[in-house]
Amino acid sequence: MALIEIQHLDKIYNSTSVAVHALNDVTFNIEKKEFTAIVGPSGSGKTTMLNILGGLDNPTKGLIKIEGTDISQLKSGQLIDYRLNHIGFVFQAYNLIPVFTALENVEFIMLLQGVSKKKREEQALKLLDSVGLSDRVNSRPSQLSGGQQQRVAVARALASQPDFVLADEPTANLDSESAGALLDLMEKLNKDLGMTFIFSTHDPRVIERARRVITLQDGMVKSDKMN
Repeated sequence: MALIEIQHLDKIYNSTSVAVHALNDVTFNIEKKEFTAIVGPSGSGKTTMLNILGGLDNPTKGLIKIEGTDISQLKSGQLIDYRLNHIGFVFQAYNLIPVFTALENVEFIMLLQGVSKKKREEQALKLLDSVGLSDRVNSRPSQLSGGQQQRVAVARALASQPDFVLADEPTANLDSESAGALLDLMEKLNKDLGMTFIFSTHDPRVIERARRVITLQDGMVKSDKMN
């Protein structure tokens, strides 16, 4: 069984008098341990696709199953719980809580999950060590570089032990050296832990590292190639 199964997915926005077909009959599967980039020009549908994969938006029609669960059929509360326990998110703008330390930011997801204080601190320390930040656990986001903040965001995304990580333009605000180091880290986590990564990006640095590239154009799959 595929990790993610998408069949004949449509997304239509009716915010104006003209219906906008953001996604049009999209079908593909994602297997466990993939390192995949969803790419395309502005307006291609890649952000909409990522939002639907993350349970942040619902398709107009079609099927999206994650590990056999049709998430488009979940009620609002169920969807919140599903995102919390099954999906890790890494955002372009890091989205760290400014008043929290790196340790507290990583712990926060586990706090929401009801993990005990001792266990979540142990796990957060281990995750920060795995992303090379064991010496910055008590630093707040303002005391960290962009690359370091994004590493904290990766550790936080892994804290819930998700089925996969969605990374929305994770290198967009990083210089070449920091972007390269972040991608090295993600590749290592993919290979060592078997973590599935799905990127939405137009960054050639990400695209050349991806092992599969799904290109969207005008809401449709234009190509689906292995790198």
